[in-house]
Amino acid sequence: MANTYSLTAITRNDLGKGASRRLRRENLVPAIIYGGSGEPVPISLKRNEIDRNLLDEAFYSSLITLSVDGKKEVVVLRDLQRHPAKPIVLHADLQRITDDEEIKVVVPLHFINEDIAPGVKMDGGNVNRLVVDIEVSCLPKNIPEFIDVDLSKLEKGNSIHLSEVELPEGVRSTQLAYGEEHNLAIVSIY
Repeated sequence: MANTYSLTAITRNDLGKGASRRLRRENLVPAIIYGGSGEPVPISLKRNEIDRNLLDEAFYSSLITLSVDGKKEVVVLRDLQRHPAKPIVLHADLQRITDDEEIKVVVPLHFINEDIAPGVKMDGGNVNRLVVDIEVSCLPKNIPEFIDVDLSKLEKGNSIHLSEVELPEGVRSTQLAYGEEHNLAIVSIY
């Protein structure tokens, strides 16, 4: 189960490019909440609050309790628009979730036991991470913070494919639903 985070937001009525620039000058990030049974709601988030949370890898695939003008909603971070040259978030998209409806989220992969993999330890090979995260589908209560990929038996010249990754209970890869040709290699030792 992923961590739960919280953010504070204020609804905004002033829309458009100029309004967004004014918000950014006041250290706020324009954002929108959509999905679920409600209408899309334009909001603003505190820049320091979102920046602090974005430092944590788990934030990208976790449930977020969003307090909008005192009313709480549970959302996930769906998209971020960043400045092309500066470390600034320009806009955020947040999606409402419900407990009984499956959701698709991108979850990071953690590669473990690299140092004891036979292809590295015995044959002097190098680990080549081909994929660093995967999209999964599950109920919100089952969202994993990350997924471990065990390399302890991986030999030189071999790879681990998506279908070989052990997913937590109630979690399935959305990519494998498209057929065997989407069973990508995610890590190899060369």
